[in-house]
Amino acid sequence: MGDRLKGKIAIVSGAGSVGPGWGNGKATSVLFAREGARVFAVDINLTAAEETREIISAEGGECFAFEADVSQSGRVKDMIARCVEKYGRVDVLQNNVGIVQVGGPAEISEDQWDRLFEVNVRSMFLTCRQVLPIMERQGSGAIVNVSSIASTRYTGYPSAAYSASKGAVNQLTQNIAVQYAPRGIRANCVLPGLMNTPMIAEPLKNAYGSGGVEEMVRKRDAMVPMGKMGDAWDVAYASLFLASEEARYITGALLVVDGGLTCKFA
Repeated sequence: MGDRLKGKIAIVSGAGSVGPGWGNGKATSVLFAREGARVFAVDINLTAAEETREIISAEGGECFAFEADVSQSGRVKDMIARCVEKYGRVDVLQNNVGIVQVGGPAEISEDQWDRLFEVNVRSMFLTCRQVLPIMERQGSGAIVNVSSIASTRYTGYPSAAYSASKGAVNQLTQNIAVQYAPRGIRANCVLPGLMNTPMIAEPLKNAYGSGGVEEMVRKRDAMVPMGKMGDAWDVAYASLFLASEEARYITGALLVVDGGLTCKFA
């Protein structure tokens, strides 16, 4: 246990995992708790959020699990109200919800495009919209939005909607950073590169040709200068830094966590 977030109240959206292992939100929630935060763990799947809560509780931390589809305004409002009711404040908001859709503009449907923006961008807008007035009254707060290097680079397969949505996340975050900097609130993005988490297995299993998940992992590992994909803990530690007082003079940053991959894409 550490104290980099000692006494802080942290909301993590997407705090569960879509499959066995460690997703970004699950790892971030556990790490925040290990560093002293009381974690309000939110996921559309309550069972997944409860699994995260159980891990934190078993380690001696404090976590409250809450079920919400954060792309829905009413549920986000309820979520923030419940957190404030329980803990009295919100010091950190880490937005981790996101989905992937493979395909270019001619391959995906309008509904797929709209759904991806609803989940990847609208959710972050809604959570920030509810949390910012609370942080403003407090005179402090840190927002960490999980974006992607796909917001700035083509990453090896067509994903027009995903890339566009993550570009929107970057600009949403930087607009918040500039507007709220005089009010003691910081907003930053983590841009993961190719990450080996449960989220990639199903949507990307055929994105790099035939061979399934095992071949996809092999090809993605080979692309990275450091020799392998990152994992959820790499995103979690970057989020911890940006949420902590160690990053007190950092706002509007797009922190790339990619093993050097974008140096090749540049």
